[in-house]
This record gives sequence, C-alpha cells and structure tokens, in this order.
Amino acid sequence: MKQPCLTWLPFLCAEAPADLKTPQQIARFELDQASGEPVGLCVRPEMGDSFWIEKKEGQFLITGGETGVLYGAYRLLMALHAGYPVRLGTQPSAPCYDLRMINCWDNAEGTVERGYSGRSLFFENGWFDYDASRIRQLARMMASVGLNVICINNVNVHDPAHKLIEEEWLPELAKLAAIFRPYGVKLMLSIDYAHPMRHGIPTADPLDERVQQWWMQQTEKVYHAVPDLAGFLVKADSEHRPGPFTYGRDHADGANMLARALKPHGGKLIWRCFVYNCMQDWRDTTTDRPMAAYIHYAHLDGRFDDNVILQIKNGPFDFQVREPVSPLFYAMPNTNLALEIQLAQEYTGHQIDIYAMPPMWKEIFRDLPPKQVMAIAAVGNLGRDDNYTGHPFAAVNLFSYGLTAWDPGCDPEECIRLWVKLTYQLDEQQQEMLVALLMNSRSTYEKYTAPLGLNWMVTTHEHYGPSPSGYEYAPWGTYHKANRDAVGIDRTKNGTGYTEQYPEPFRSLYASLDTCPDKLKLFFHRLRYDYVMADGRTLVQRIYDDHFEGYEETQAMAQTLSQLDLPSPDREMAQERMQRQLKNAHEWCDIINTFFYRLSGVKDANGRTIYE
Repeated sequence: MKQPCLTWLPFLCAEAPADLKTPQQIARFELDQASGEPVGLCVRPEMGDSFWIEKKEGQFLITGGETGVLYGAYRLLMALHAGYPVRLGTQPSAPCYDLRMINCWDNAEGTVERGYSGRSLFFENGWFDYDASRIRQLARMMASVGLNVICINNVNVHDPAHKLIEEEWLPELAKLAAIFRPYGVKLMLSIDYAHPMRHGIPTADPLDERVQQWWMQQTEKVYHAVPDLAGFLVKADSEHRPGPFTYGRDHADGANMLARALKPHGGKLIWRCFVYNCMQDWRDTTTDRPMAAYIHYAHLDGRFDDNVILQIKNGPFDFQVREPVSPLFYAMPNTNLALEIQLAQEYTGHQIDIYAMPPMWKEIFRDLPPKQVMAIAAVGNLGRDDNYTGHPFAAVNLFSYGLTAWDPGCDPEECIRLWVKLTYQLDEQQQEMLVALLMNSRSTYEKYTAPLGLNWMVTTHEHYGPSPSGYEYAPWGTYHKANRDAVGIDRTKNGTGYTEQYPEPFRSLYASLDTCPDKLKLFFHRLRYDYVMADGRTLVQRIYDDHFEGYEETQAMAQTLSQLDLPSPDREMAQERMQRQLKNAHEWCDIINTFFYRLSGVKDANGRTIYE
C-alpha cells in the first residue's frame, strides 16, 4: 500500500515552494496542483477570512479576502478529495472566532512540556532549530483548517526562552514568522511577567513607571522585527510563576499594563485564568480548587482594556476527562474571553490511548453562554515525530479543532469522517469502522479511567496510568476523599458552595441529586457506595461495571483496528500503541475496582474478578 501522507490532505505531501509570499499565491499553487478542476480567485480585501464558492461557466470561483481565498481553496479541495458536494452560494463562510490559536508548550532546550509527539519543532539546545520545509508543512496544515495563530513557546517561560523578545533573538524570530505569514498564520509569544527585572529594574510592579516604560520600549522592538505579531500570552501568579499579586495589585492592573504596550501595534494580550493555590494543605476542607478562577476574576469584569482577552480552561479543574463548563464563562459579560482546550492528551491518554475529542467539544459548546467567547485556543499536540502528533490517529483532533474553531456548531462525527476520508484510502465499510472506533473512543477511555466526574486518580506528575490516592495528600487541591462509606466532594451550598458560582438553570441542575447528570455526580456530590443511580445500579456497582466495560471495549477496539487496511507506518504505530492502551486499560480496571472493593467491602454483583 502507498506510503501515507503525514497530514490529512494528500496534496500536502508535496513540499510547498519557499518563494510563495501571499495567501493568494499559496491558494493558486494548491489549486493548480491538486484540484483537477478550473478554479478562479476573486480577492475582496474587506472580506478578511471569509469566503464563498460559486460555479460559473463550468468553473469554480472562490471569492474572499486575502486569507479568505486561501481558506476557500482548501475547503474546495477537501470536498473534491473526499467526494463531497461543494457548498456553493454567495453567503460567506465566516469564522466564529477572529483568533483561532494553537498554544505550543515548547521549551528552548528542545523539550515540550506535556508533549507526546517528540521534541520541539522550533528549538533545540537553547536556540532556534527547525526544518523550514516542516514549518511550511505545519503552516499549510493550520491554514487548511482555518487556524491563524500559533504561540511557539511554553506558558511556563524557562530560560533562555525569555530572549524571544530580546534583540539577539529577534532576527531569527522574524525569519520564522516569514515562513508562517503566507499561510495567514501569525506568531504569538509567551512572556515572563517579571522580565524587566532581568534588565536592572528592581520590580515588576505593573503600576511602576519604569516597568511600564520598559515594556513599551521592548514591545516596540519586537514589532519592528515582526510587525504582524498577534500579541503576548501570559501565565501569571500561577504554579510559582511571577505576577502582580506580588505587589498587591490585581490581574486587571497586570494585564492592562501589558495590553497598553501592545495597543499601538494592534497586538492582543492573552491572559490565562489558570490561577489557584497549588500549595494547599490536604487537611484544609474549606478551599475548593475549582472555585479559584471565579474568585480571582469575576469581580474584575469590565476592568480590562479592550485588547485584553482572558483565556479560561474549559473546565474549572485542569483538562480532566469530564468537567462541567467553568462558571467564569457566565460571570464576565463585559470582558473579552477565550476558551482554552487541550489537544495534548495530558489526562486523556498521552497520544498512546486513542481519544477523539470532538464529541467532548460538542458538550462544551452546548453549555457555553452564546456570544460570550471571542477567541479559542488549544494546547498543541505537535512535535518532531514524523507524523507531527505521535499517534497517527491523534491528528484527527488537530484537524477537527480547526473545523470546530471555525464553526463550533459543526457535527463531531462529520469532522471525524472527513478526516478519515482524506487521510486513508479505505473502502466504505472500513471507513465506517474507523469512524465508529474514533467516535466511541472518548466514552471508552472515560469508563476505564474516571467515570461519573471522578477526577485525579492518575499517576502523579506523569498523569498516565492509575494511582487512586496519588494526589490525595498532595498540595494541588485534587482530592476525592474516598473512605469506607463514600467518595466525592459536596460542592453544593451545604458543602464548599461551588454550585453557587453558576447562574440558573445550571445552579439548580448541578446542586440537586435528582437532576445532576450521572456523569457529573461525583464532581458535585459526595455519595455513599449504596447510593442508587438513575439506572437503578448502586454507585459502587456502576464503578465496577464502567471499568469492566471500558476494558472490554478497548479489547473490541483492538480487534477492529487489526481488521483495518491502514498503510505503513501508521498500521504498525497504531498497533503498537494499542497494545500499550490495552495494558493501560487493564491496569485501570483492576486497580480502581480493587481500590473501591477494599474500601466498601461490596462484591461485584456479576461475580467478576476483583482482586483483594
């Protein structure tokens, strides 16, 4: 069978010429080599990213802005390659969000924090180190699904990555930006909030004029080198990162100071809201980590400058398998907000276990308040592995993220099916087998790891594999408090009060055991093992059943995978990782079931083996 492409579009296997300088030139190149149809382009700059496709006198015509015609070209080519009808009309297809971002967590020495696809695409040995042809390939991959911003370094800015905004590194940064630019992709940089202190200023107080002046001057130098930089990304006062709290200031003070340095250049300041007490004493029963973001930010609504965007994780904890939507999204109607999700499978299988994310995103967008979010960001799953994403199937998440960032209402199954059609030459039956495997993968993973909203039973620090009490006495605020009678945290007004952060109808929905969805019950409530779930099973029996079913479903996934005519090397890679997934699922099933059996003393009603 033919060697597979490294991406989802066959024509991206051929290298793009380095001398193409505009999105229109890229669009023309892609169409000429891959469409098989006559296609005209009509550029209307005022349309920006938007486009529409018509058919006139036997040829397709793509009308759009400078980047819009490029996005239209890729959508046309996708339809033609997948055998889908081309969507014609004069109503523009426009992205829901202006900023559709990937946040890479790459470090300058070449590692990637929470990276499962090899070393950094951008750095090695404390300096820029990249293959220009691979960066062009990445830019084409992003443009093909409508992504337009990439932050190239870790939000935890480790030395010497702070030099990205210093004179020594700026010429090389400009060269990298020039590779992405023809594809409509802008760079963003994570910055160290305390950076001025490296330059003789004894403080990073945002209200200190010396600090303000330093950021003004340094930002001007950065934009002189990269005039279209999207802006800065900041993690402040979080997990030992510096921030305005040190000086008795709030996060509006800190963010606005940086935003005003960016404002003359059209830059955005992306300020992450992942702020909580990471040195909590496990004996403290009053501090509830999911409440932290709301406490720190809700009262600041309306205080942020118009080029500040607060970036909020989809759930209030930390990219767990299942969480409710963060209540902070409902609490700041007068502030620009961005949704942050995680493509990197930190808690969802490390790009070893198969976990297709689109069904999860559908649930998130279902509960987000309409029109409150103006940007979207995803922690990247990229690395130097030949296929960019480690597991060949992990590419479905990057692909679907782009389509979802453009249109949050898109159908998860159709995103996955389109990826399958574009990536593999399978017959119709095998296509549907792979689509079903991917669509069900999230549910399967949830069953054998953390059903019912129960979080943080993962191996500490690594976050792959089971450790039911690993985080129970740790300082991270990640407790489930399982004992011989019950498990979970009461987060109603009679407990920590977390449910009170939600507006109606969510407050009542989650607070009542009668209406709280079973899949979130252990997130919001503390339940006895003999509590009867909505389906009539006791809580502990449901825990047993889910873990056994998850392992059985993983075995069925392995059987399905063995029947697919995947090309090399994808076939061998997928099979090797499936063997690791089977082992992982088996460990989760046995360890978690044994953990709850030893606590509760309740045997499995179906007589299956649980170890004593």
